[in-house]
Amino acid sequence: MRCRFCDTPLKHLFVSLGSSPLSNSYLTKEQLHKMEPFYPLDVYVCENCFLVQLQEFENPETIFTDYAYFSSYSDTWLKHAKDYVDRMTGLFGLGKHSYVTEIASNDGYLLQYFVEKGIPVLGIEPARNVAEVAEKKGIPTETAFWGRETAARLASKGKYADLLLGNNVLAHVPDLNGFVSGLKIILKPQGVITMEFPHLMRLVEETQFDTIYHEHFSYFSLITADKVFASHGLTIFEVEELPTHGGSLRIYARHAEDNTKPFSERVYELKERETAAGFTNIDSYSGFSEKVKALKRETVRFLIQAKEEGKRIVGYGAPAKGNTLLNYCGIRTDFIDYTVDRNPHKQGRYLPGSHIPVESPNRIKETKPDYVMILPWNLKDEIMEQMSFIREWGGRFFIPIPKNTVI
Repeated sequence: MRCRFCDTPLKHLFVSLGSSPLSNSYLTKEQLHKMEPFYPLDVYVCENCFLVQLQEFENPETIFTDYAYFSSYSDTWLKHAKDYVDRMTGLFGLGKHSYVTEIASNDGYLLQYFVEKGIPVLGIEPARNVAEVAEKKGIPTETAFWGRETAARLASKGKYADLLLGNNVLAHVPDLNGFVSGLKIILKPQGVITMEFPHLMRLVEETQFDTIYHEHFSYFSLITADKVFASHGLTIFEVEELPTHGGSLRIYARHAEDNTKPFSERVYELKERETAAGFTNIDSYSGFSEKVKALKRETVRFLIQAKEEGKRIVGYGAPAKGNTLLNYCGIRTDFIDYTVDRNPHKQGRYLPGSHIPVESPNRIKETKPDYVMILPWNLKDEIMEQMSFIREWGGRFFIPIPKNTVI
């Protein structure tokens, strides 16, 4: 196995989470009695560029062609998208003569706000079922995987971007060099790229191991992201630390030859913090595995005690990260009766590996559980507000990450 960025042989194990099915491969009732493929969930770190990464077991076409994740079912995420659009429009003076392209545009959750402002847009979305939802909203969307070929095709049609963005897509890319070189191709000479992705520093500091699953091929520090972009003639000139997904970075990049956008002090400052925290020292990565094992024991211990006391536990959410947590910890219907999700595309199905049924949120009012285990813990505030009625019968929330918390 070699590094997907710099081709260095990978020898250093970051963490092993056992074997797990693909986290977004939700099952029908008929599939429960068929063979379910599991793959090693072993994560390595490159000693040369410090990219944390998984081996590719399934190609993106298998994972993302028919996709169960729709961004518009989270009010928190929609607000994040709208705030982004308002900010970028003002910051870069975007208007009707501008062109905005989003990679992995999903169901149009973000581009819809640019459309409302009369700004021309284009979405690039590989999942046909998700792209169709965006098109019904009036958002021009191409069903394609991003890379050099797609970028060259758009460039041949003159579709160059003033703003080129991608939220939570960089981690999903096995061909990292092809992806970033494609950004260079269609960015206008003074255009701006923004990318958001979970910050490796926060993943390590808060033991967010459930962020790791097969659909996420890479995990980035700013230092490593900067190396990747610089190798393709792109310069990261600004960075913001965001609370989304448990702690993310939003990087701003430009052509290396574009001198109209000076470096922000925040880029230097964050690189210094990452260096001080050991992210350029291969030995610093070795302690994460023990932290993960300890959190697993703590989580299972809580669930065993609750069940021995006769408590009823259900889940909230059916996110990919939740499936990593459940499968690594061996949590199935012996602990959690069912989970609920607002996404109707997941309701009536079963979680991969654990086979926990996914129901409508209304089910919680019917069964009145003692604990609701929040699997998308990064949305816990939104969920606890929506589910505040569980207090009526003395129900409580259990949040497993970044540490076991009962509220």
